[in-house]
Amino acid sequence: MVGQELQSPATEAMVEVRDLTIRYGTEAVLRNVSLEVREHEIFGIIGPAGSGKTSFLRVLNRMDQMTTGMSWDGDVTFAGRDIRKVRNLYGLRSRVGVVFPLPVGLPLTVYNNVALSPRLRGIRNRQQLDEIVERCLRRAALWDEVKDRLDSLGSLLSGGQQQRLTIARALSQEPDLLLLDEFSIAVDPVTTMRIEDVLKELKKEITIVLVTNLVQQARRLADRTAFFLTGDCIEVRPTEEMFEAPDRDQRTREYVEGRFG
Repeated sequence: MVGQELQSPATEAMVEVRDLTIRYGTEAVLRNVSLEVREHEIFGIIGPAGSGKTSFLRVLNRMDQMTTGMSWDGDVTFAGRDIRKVRNLYGLRSRVGVVFPLPVGLPLTVYNNVALSPRLRGIRNRQQLDEIVERCLRRAALWDEVKDRLDSLGSLLSGGQQQRLTIARALSQEPDLLLLDEFSIAVDPVTTMRIEDVLKELKKEITIVLVTNLVQQARRLADRTAFFLTGDCIEVRPTEEMFEAPDRDQRTREYVEGRFG
């Protein structure tokens, strides 16, 4: 059932993908994927390295425009709009936040890392900026640790703090969709669990797509999960079914049981 989603009760989709194929040059890294991401869910994507997971995220945020040799075919809509027809890519990306595997700190203070996006939207009032910075840092479970260091460089924070700062910066965009690409790869287990708690709360407000090589992380967080393997979407299921259903694809069963990957 490559690229097809199991039938389930209909809810409004934030992202709809139909027959998506992604190429680098002439090589297809993802083939004929069809799925949807629903509002206010955490949608997990699991699979070994090289399965096309990160490339999938690049399409959702139109990062293909910045990736040499990358092209794609198919239909992708975000909030009901065909993303190919979006002329204002900045406007699209302001609604789609991205957190990469390693913290990508700007050479700015903690405060200015978070205040940058609001300023780009035209917000200049200091009190309003203060409120946004505090709110985003609190939502990223970082405020109590940095409230007395707002004027220090973000690059001086620990790795886990920098990753949470990256999340706070993404949240300052006020996105409708948050894309997380292996957010915990450089974060200690305690901080990882703190961020996971944050994500569970955030899904009440926004939709989250979580790419992870940690299958148990997907099991803890995701409402539904897709399994990608060597460029194919093997299946999409409610997460507990992905781990427990007796009619799972054999490749899915072997992957979630740790037999390969």
